[in-house]
Order: sequence, then C-alpha cells, then structure tokens
Amino acid sequence: MKRIHEMFEHKNRMSRRERIQLKAWVCWLGIALLAFLFLGRAFVLLRDEESRHELPWESPVMEKLSNVWVMDVGKESLLIYKDGVEERYEYGADPSAWQDAHDQIADVVLTDGKVTEISAKKEKLHGVILSANDNFIEVEGCGMLPLAEDYRGYRIYNTPAMCTYSDLAFGYDFADLVMEDGEICGILMVREETMDSIRVLIKTADYRDTLHREILLTSDTDYIVRYGGYGEETEETHAAGEEIIIHGDSSYFAGDRIVVEPVALSGKVILKNVSRSQGEPAYRGHMEFVKERDKIAVINELPLEEYLYSVVPSEMPASYPAEALKAQAVCARTYAYGHMQHAAYPAYGAHVDDSTSYQVYNNILEQESSTRAVKETYGQLLAAADGQLAQTYYYSTSCGAGSDAAVWKTEAAEQITYLHAERINESSMREKLLLREQGQGDGRNVSASMDFGESLRDEETFKSFITQTDPDDFEAREGWYRWTYEVSQLSPEHICEVLKQRYQANDQLVLTLKKGKYVSEKPADFTRIQELYISARGSGGVADELILETDGGTYKVISEHNIRYVLCDGETRIKRQSGDETEMKSLLPSAFFVLETGKKNGNVIGYTLTGGGFGHGVGMSQNGAKNMAKQGYTCEEILLFFYEDCKFMGVY
Repeated sequence: MKRIHEMFEHKNRMSRRERIQLKAWVCWLGIALLAFLFLGRAFVLLRDEESRHELPWESPVMEKLSNVWVMDVGKESLLIYKDGVEERYEYGADPSAWQDAHDQIADVVLTDGKVTEISAKKEKLHGVILSANDNFIEVEGCGMLPLAEDYRGYRIYNTPAMCTYSDLAFGYDFADLVMEDGEICGILMVREETMDSIRVLIKTADYRDTLHREILLTSDTDYIVRYGGYGEETEETHAAGEEIIIHGDSSYFAGDRIVVEPVALSGKVILKNVSRSQGEPAYRGHMEFVKERDKIAVINELPLEEYLYSVVPSEMPASYPAEALKAQAVCARTYAYGHMQHAAYPAYGAHVDDSTSYQVYNNILEQESSTRAVKETYGQLLAAADGQLAQTYYYSTSCGAGSDAAVWKTEAAEQITYLHAERINESSMREKLLLREQGQGDGRNVSASMDFGESLRDEETFKSFITQTDPDDFEAREGWYRWTYEVSQLSPEHICEVLKQRYQANDQLVLTLKKGKYVSEKPADFTRIQELYISARGSGGVADELILETDGGTYKVISEHNIRYVLCDGETRIKRQSGDETEMKSLLPSAFFVLETGKKNGNVIGYTLTGGGFGHGVGMSQNGAKNMAKQGYTCEEILLFFYEDCKFMGVY
C-alpha cells in the first residue's frame, strides 16, 4: 500500500511534459498490441484455409458399390454392370489379385474414383425355383431362402439387363443364387432355355377366390402324396379312387408344400370340391399345395401342350372349323409362353391362373378336335417383327371392325404396332393376300386399312357404320354382330356406386372436373344426371371417354372397360340381332356403340345403346376366325390377318 501511495505521489509531482510522454507511450503500446492480435488472427485464418485445400489429400473419398456384376477384370480398368449401365473404372491398386472376380457379383470399393478393393461373392446355390416374394426365394431341396434387402439381379445372357425375383423361371433351374451370410445377395439369370411345362394356379369353385379353405382330392390311378421338410420327406401311396382331405391344419403341412402325383404318366388328379362346367375337374401332371395362413394355394404343373388340350376347348367351341381351332391353339400357346417367361404369381410359383383373367383352363372337357389342333401346331408361337413374342389378344365377336392396343391405357400398348383397327371382311382379306403375294411388305394396305379405323373416331361416321350391316363382314350373320340395350329407367344411385368402384380400381381413369380441368378425385354422391354422352372414341370407333354431368359434379370415365361397367345397370336385358335376349350382370358386351338419351325436366331418365360385337375388339376375333376358316382360309392366313407383320416360330 505504501508503494502504491508513493507512485501516486510521484505522478502528482510529474511535470505536464512528462505526463504527455507517458500517455503517448501507453497509446503506442496499445496499437502494437492490436497489431499483434490482428496478425495472429490472420495467420490462423490462412492456416485453416490451407488445411481445407489439403483435406482431400489427407482424407481420400471412398465409395462402396454393393452387389454389382463384374463383367471384366482388364489389365488397366474394371468393367462392371450397375443399375442397368456398364461403367468402367481405373485401378488404384495392383489388379492381379482380383482376376477371380471376373463374371461374379462383388462389392467394389473406389478410392478417389479408382478401384482399390474387390470382394467377389462366390458362394452360389443352384436349383429349381418354386416361388419367390419380397422376402424369400423358395428352392427345391433347400426351402425358403431369405432375400437380402440390397440384393441385385442380373440377366447375363444375350443383352445384359437388370432383373428381379419376379423374372425367375419358376419350375426351372436357369439361375444361380449368390449367397452371403445366409442371404441371397444376388441373382444371376445365366441362360434361357426351352420351357415345356407350365404352372397354373387353380382357383376355387366358380373362380370366386384364389385360395381354398380345404381340398378333397383323389386320382383315377394310384397316386403318391409327398410331404415334410426338405431332407425329411415322407411318401404315402394311395389307391385309385381313394379320397383325402387337405386343410390348413392338416398334418400333411409338415413342410413348405405338399405334392400329389399320379403313379401313371397319363393319370389325373381329381379335385372333387372344385366345380367347373364339366363337373369335377381332373388335372394332368401333378398338384402342389402351399399353405397361406389358414388357406391353401393349389398349383397344377403339367406340360404346356397338355395344358392347351384343356385351354383351347374352354376358350373356343370345339365344333369350330379345324383351321380356326389351330389359330386359337397358336394364340393360346403364345400367350401362355409369355407368362411362363414372366410369371403372374411369383409368390406361389405360378405362371397364370385358370380363370378369364388369363386363359380359361379345364372348364370344358378335352375334345378330340381341339386336341388335334394343338398337336398339329405343336410348339408354334407367333412373334413380332423384332423377334419378341406377339401379344396374341383375342375376343369373341367383332362388329365388322376391331380396335388397337390403346384401349388398355398402358405405356406398353404404344409398342404394339401389329394390332390395328380395320375392316374384318372378305374384301380386306383378299386385298391383304394379294399384296402379300406381290411382295408388298406384310400385306397391309396402310392407306385403306389404317385410315378406315381412324375415320371411325368421328361420331357421325361411326354412327353411320354401327347402325348398318354389311354382308361382306365375316361376322354379319353372328348373333352378337349387332345388338341394342334400352334402359328405360336410369338409376343415378347405381351409376354413382359403380363410378366409385371404378375409381377405386384405377383413380386415373375416373376424373372429376375442377376449375376447368379434369383431375383424379373420388366422385361425390349425386341423385340426378343432366348430361350423358361419349366425348371421345378410339381407333375403330370404340367408346373411349364418357362424360357424366350430374348434380354432384361432372365426371369423365376413361377406357372401354370402365365405360362398359358404368353403363350396365345389371337388370336390363340386351337384345341381339338374332332376336334373343340375355342378361348382362355387370359388363356390357362391348364398347362399340352409339348412345342416345331420354330426358325429362332436364334430367336423363334413360338411354339406348345401339352397338355391335362382343369383347374388347383387340387382336383376333374368334367368330371372325371361324367364318374365315369356313371360307377356306388357313390358320396362317387367319393369324397374319389379325396380327400383321408377325411371323411363326418354334418353341422347342
């Protein structure tokens, strides 16, 4: 304290000049300190900036490519297939240790964009694929194998392509499954060979459901029942006519599936509680039963040709001329083979089911005439110009003209260039044959044929066409060639309910008018309809868009299928040109019609449809084929009339 006191006393004794010098010295000291701090901060910032520029060199960028297909381990670079694209990368390390990764699925590590590590996955499993879903692939002899979340599938024959479990050939062993840690991390579809057996999902009585509660079965010969876990299977032999019952709690379900197979190759399994038009259906080949919760999926595997023995008479009357039946056989075989390549029910390992959703199978007993047609066209398929299988759609009866694949409202429809709207009559057939003989392309007169189909988009042109008959049309004397449908008392409530159902099925094909635009929105309730009319037609004149102006909103119904639903009241009987009447429970026979409405007090109270044909109108008309065959045309001439620019090919 004394020292401080002395300092203050000294300060007080300093002259004015000394005090000024002291203050100046303190100021310079402060400036120097600030300068030091500023320079220090600048140095730190500069060092941080340099550190940021040096970071990539100090911390390399690494990327892992999982489950890619290694196409080639070259001397200077690696070629892989990833997400449908070929990619090439230079090496960042010696590649000599990676030569065994060629043609394998692998994990590839990139460091700064160069390959520094390859882990090939060589554990593979090969066997008959029975079924598949998002979680498992079932392999004969191995059971259900888990599918990794990041699995990748590759088709490595012909042109490489990505694939998924749904692209597997069910019932065949055309793929390798790549394993890692007990899971399938990759699928390699290594070959495409002839497939001669088809797997059909058998629906319940009258096709009401996909799964059965129980099955009562027997066989017309002795038969074997195999069941139990893989490696622990049990076999039972039962006598011809002996019945067994399989249900969800059956002791037979000790493993994943039950197999029932006749001892004789010609034997048939009879499902006694599955009713069909023929009564109790009997099935060639063998039957498999898969438990799905408390129900059962039934799969029938049999040779493709024998499958057709039961499809052709179920789809076309066996009394039709031989050349028409042969045309039907080729169409049915092509259609089936397409689904054998891309199964409809991968979860059950089934290519198709036995209903009208695909092809009706075993609803009618095999017939000698239709079986002969299958045998005489053995293995014949129809292919498009690019070599791919043709989409061999067919339907019952035309109105004298067909339509094109645009009726399906799918992106794939635009690629189907061999299906056209044109006159289905004698003159058109002769013209095509003449052009083909003269070597003019595929025999199609584009200006006449195509222009005719397009001209029917016009309302008045189509009305003139559909309200008249032409004896030159192949089906002019068929009952469904022309028909009328008169609804005297329209039910807005019923139409509203059907409209909502079709919206639920596909919300892009039933639209609501909002602020001048049609948008996808659930239809509101309505009790009155002020206007009802066809606003657009597709090629060939098929109704493509229907407008309903109601007290609950204005709606647009798109596609011939939806329009046929909406305008069928389920009660009115339809009158064919042959004079007989028949019920239409939920779907009109076709969308080739003109619509006239009756009104009262500004509201639509009824409507009349004047139409023709039965079916969607795309591909081969079966009754057209029948009448062509009656006039002497061959199977080949019939098919090339309906599927232009296509060609025959053999499957076996």
